[in-house]
Amino acid sequence: MKILRRLCYFLMALMIALCALITLCALRPDLTEAIGNLVDPDRKRVEVSADSPVQAGTPPGGGEVHSWEREPENDMPGGGGSDPENSGQSTAGTTNTKGEAYETGQGAEYAQAGEEGLVSDISPEYITPDEADVLIPDEVSGKNGYQKIEDEGGQIGDEAADQLLAQISQGNTGDGLVFDPVYYPYYAMLDEKGKHMYRQIYANANDLFQAFAPVEDVTAPQLRTIFAAVYNDHPELFWLETAYYGKYRRNGQCVEIDLRFNRTAQNLEGEKAVFLAQADGILAQAGALGSNYEKERFVHDTLIDRISYNMGAEMNQSAYSALVNGQTVCAGYARAFQYLLQQLGIPCYYCTGYAGESHAWNIVSLEDGFYNVDATWDDTEGGRYDYFNKTDGDFADTHIRQELAVYLPPCNGQMYRNQEQSAENLRNLGDVGLTENDIVYSLSGYYTNCGSQITAAGSGAYEFYTVADGGALMQEIYQAYQSDDYKQGYMENAMTAIGASVCEMNLDVEELAGDRYLIVHKVNLR
Repeated sequence: MKILRRLCYFLMALMIALCALITLCALRPDLTEAIGNLVDPDRKRVEVSADSPVQAGTPPGGGEVHSWEREPENDMPGGGGSDPENSGQSTAGTTNTKGEAYETGQGAEYAQAGEEGLVSDISPEYITPDEADVLIPDEVSGKNGYQKIEDEGGQIGDEAADQLLAQISQGNTGDGLVFDPVYYPYYAMLDEKGKHMYRQIYANANDLFQAFAPVEDVTAPQLRTIFAAVYNDHPELFWLETAYYGKYRRNGQCVEIDLRFNRTAQNLEGEKAVFLAQADGILAQAGALGSNYEKERFVHDTLIDRISYNMGAEMNQSAYSALVNGQTVCAGYARAFQYLLQQLGIPCYYCTGYAGESHAWNIVSLEDGFYNVDATWDDTEGGRYDYFNKTDGDFADTHIRQELAVYLPPCNGQMYRNQEQSAENLRNLGDVGLTENDIVYSLSGYYTNCGSQITAAGSGAYEFYTVADGGALMQEIYQAYQSDDYKQGYMENAMTAIGASVCEMNLDVEELAGDRYLIVHKVNLR
């Protein structure tokens, strides 16, 4: 019995000692390591490796690849790695990465000169407003939807990287391509290595060559800057998504770029034909106008007439969603506006930043300088030109540029600022003594209306009135008079009907509330 009691005491003491040792090891990891080496001196630290081959063109995933959450506060140079406190994944044998230059958030954050692919002497002339002063009007609140460029890639081991480079090519390197900085400002922001990568990404995107090895040694932050420059400069690449996959060695070197395309890439030639047909119809009418300002305003008004804001619209970051589908978000409005003005020879840039949320708008170059244009926010009831051709000062309490857009030119133009009558001062139908019956909705309807009024009034000097519904129709009517098509449209038949041989006519146009236009015809028929 005594022996049994002593054995129990011994076991209890042993358990207490073991508990104390476990507690001590938890507090002293170095002691744990020492004990481990003492017990098993031949043991080796196990590293997570990527020795299995990775197929070209596949997104990082599975046991071979480690994703990471980029932290902008991390100042360590080099490549990818994961944050063990955040990712929940092993990071043995990996290194941390310097974070993305552009995190989703507020304020004017941007890559610094000489870093991340930018030229060394670049500096923003744009004066960043104080975000605390930003106040979004109720009528445009929530009309955003811009998606920032996103690298969804990760890290692979060196052996896997070597195997990958043996499988893939560089595709189309874009050597020989030239991009005029007047129309492609983001290209001009890059250093020579960045420009080389830009040309390659553009050429491969244009060729639908999805996965390729980079022509230059670049890190994740550098690649993101370069990809953003390509995307921002080229709305015609409507099949290119805002996200891509980059694969990186542990030292941060990129070994593969994997582009992502939307569904239009499955039948790209057919989708291009549809896209160009929609664009060319607008361009034909705009191109017939006189000044760049008239062309710009026509494109602005036409897009507003044709597009509906829809946060859930398909492919809503593309110009295709606006021009073909007619439903999009701010990015689609801005990309369509950029594309059309580029085709008209008017420099127009894609500008991104903060306007209560992530937002996109445009910067346009006219004769006396640059102007901000936000077609999305102009597509509201009664506010057609509230955000059209405005200075940075005008936008200071609603829009803040971020990312690479801070390097775009400052907007200080004055000649074409506030030329449009403000909505609150516009007269309505009742104010001018007309009714809904006086509104025409098509060019043929306008011709019929004018012919009927002349036939009823007969010869002599007098005025008659018509109201055109929408800026697009008003531009069609304007073009009919520029080309003399109106003569065959109604005037010749009307003059024959009243026996007149001479016609003198002047037109006055006044914009009315609700996007309607009063046309005053002053005629002398004899």
